[in-house]
Amino acid sequence: MKKRQDYISWDEYFMGVALLSAKRSKDPSTQVGACIVSDKNKIVGAGYNGLPIGCDDDDFPWEKTGEFMDTKYPFICHAELNAILNNIGMDLRGCKIYTALFPCNECAKAIIQSGISEVIYLSDKYEGSDIFKASKLMLDKASVRYRKVDSKISELILSFDEQKV
Repeated sequence: MKKRQDYISWDEYFMGVALLSAKRSKDPSTQVGACIVSDKNKIVGAGYNGLPIGCDDDDFPWEKTGEFMDTKYPFICHAELNAILNNIGMDLRGCKIYTALFPCNECAKAIIQSGISEVIYLSDKYEGSDIFKASKLMLDKASVRYRKVDSKISELILSFDEQKV
């Protein structure tokens, strides 16, 4: 018997972990996940966008528009920052971060400061906005590489049906 040929690549695997992490987000409009991986392809951190520990999801707004304090924006921790903060306690220098959305300028600062050397993203849908222009400028100046994930598959379906294991 020969080995399977239809297994997923490392990029697909780690982006899949990021996308699965995003499913933990309570945000009704945007669910983002991130996964940090060592140079030995070991997962060392994961996170999703959500409120800080101790802040009840029902006590804060989830709106995207309105007065600043009536929106989610002053309160939400982005997936990339959560993955960095949730790491297993190791030095992140030389690691890669997989994220569903290209990181904003605030997350880019945290990525640079933590020593992560590469960003792999699925979507760059806000590419033209100043926040993401600033992010790319900082990543470029700090020599942090970034690239869109290279995937041969368009979806990956998981099943909790024990008969399919």
